[in-house]
Amino acid sequence: MNWKIEYIKEAQRDLQKLDANNRRIILKAIEKTAQRPLSPPDGVGKPLGNHAAANLSGYYKIKLRDLGYRVVYGLVREGNVMKVIVISIRDDDAVYREAERRIANLTK
Repeated sequence: MNWKIEYIKEAQRDLQKLDANNRRIILKAIEKTAQRPLSPPDGVGKPLGNHAAANLSGYYKIKLRDLGYRVVYGLVREGNVMKVIVISIRDDDAVYREAERRIANLTK
């Protein structure tokens, strides 16, 4: 079952900043994950928890090791929506701190 993919405004800007080749690879990874975004054994999502840098319990990540990028997303089970929060280079834990900031702004 495919989940609907939604991007918050900041994640759309993240995507626009990427060069065409990286954007294509990242979009393909997001689309592939949207087919089974839950954590194993039901899916391929990698759950995030309480990192030293941020509390992201209930959120997931996509690791693009070759590119050094991370995609952080959340799931809205009502309506089966995969909401992309941040797309960024994994620079220490900056991507996770940014995800936590964006999530806090969403709930305001």
